[in-house]
Amino acid sequence: MLTATRAPQLKNVLIASGLVLTLAMGVRHGFGFWLQPISQAHGWTRETYSLAMALQNLLWGVFGPFAGMAADRFGTARVVIVGALFYVGGLLWMATVSEPTAFIVGSGVLIGAALACTAFGAVSGIIGRTAPEAKRSWAFGISGAASSFGQFMMMPVEQQLISATGWQTAFYILAALVALVMLPMAFGLRELPHQKASGPQQSMGEAIREAFAYRPFQLLVAGYFVCGFQLVFVGVHMPAYLKDKGITDANVAVMALALIGLFNIFGSYYAGKLGSFLPKRYLLSAIYLARAVVISLFLLAPLTPWSIYMFAAAIGLLWLSTVPLTNGVIAGIFGVKYMSMLSGFVFFSHQVGSFIGVWLGGYLFTRDGNYNTVWGIVIALGVFAALVNLPINERAIARQPQPA
Repeated sequence: MLTATRAPQLKNVLIASGLVLTLAMGVRHGFGFWLQPISQAHGWTRETYSLAMALQNLLWGVFGPFAGMAADRFGTARVVIVGALFYVGGLLWMATVSEPTAFIVGSGVLIGAALACTAFGAVSGIIGRTAPEAKRSWAFGISGAASSFGQFMMMPVEQQLISATGWQTAFYILAALVALVMLPMAFGLRELPHQKASGPQQSMGEAIREAFAYRPFQLLVAGYFVCGFQLVFVGVHMPAYLKDKGITDANVAVMALALIGLFNIFGSYYAGKLGSFLPKRYLLSAIYLARAVVISLFLLAPLTPWSIYMFAAAIGLLWLSTVPLTNGVIAGIFGVKYMSMLSGFVFFSHQVGSFIGVWLGGYLFTRDGNYNTVWGIVIALGVFAALVNLPINERAIARQPQPA
């Protein structure tokens, strides 16, 4: 049932993967709304919940290469089904567990594994293998836009669920939604058995050694660390930061996060489109530098609802626009046979950055009473990532012919 009898069509793959990404990323991006209600209900500091979010992101990265290996070997459909079940279990765990260590570890493992199996890394392989080379960057842009639409759509839904039903019931409703959407969509991601990419054949071990010994791959990994640090810090701590600064209307934070998702639809799509004919390394460098500039202007400007909305729109254009470009560089250099696995390794670096960014935000706030130091780190890292992406060589790697 989980193996296709004919080659998958790109349109069907984009629809199915788009719906999976919409929900996987949409639910995950809303976890910041639970920071204050859960902390208040259990009597925790912000650092406790921040550590749980940090562990989720770290384990998402740790499990990512293994989920990618499984998707490349056994098919994306099976991996997405497993991920949906983990997602349901993780949401139920977050709703019912009140002991801090159990909450941190359990939600970290379950949600981390769920995202590894349902987000970009796991589905990038089937998209790369299904799309013609000329459309590959565009197809990655479509998948990025779908995840962005999820953020735009789910932000107000999650906030309203918490307000209308309470934070625990909101988790139960989201768990049911994940099961009802992701499980059927997995069947749209079936592939032919033993489907192979053209070109020299490699084992997984050979592909891993080749990638990590190649300088452009190392630079891509370094840049993606910064992406994770920046985005998860902003996504998780933004609502609390605004409230600390006197913006007490929760709808402002909801609108800001929704605008990030809305504008990221366009940012992801057009980044993928531009990556079809412009050097991806230059686009990546420009995105990271632009983030540093936008964040600096946001911190310098007077904080009002309109300045927040303008910041959200600008950072939204740059939010996940790195994803189609990064996946496009990986596919262009190494091919698509082990696309999910290699994307998983690069994404691990992203999630190490996410772990440090979200945890450091909570730790330094608890220590200093403000986010000033973390904002400075976020800006400096943006400049660093802009520099390390510039020398990346995007040409396909030259491999020696395999002996007969």
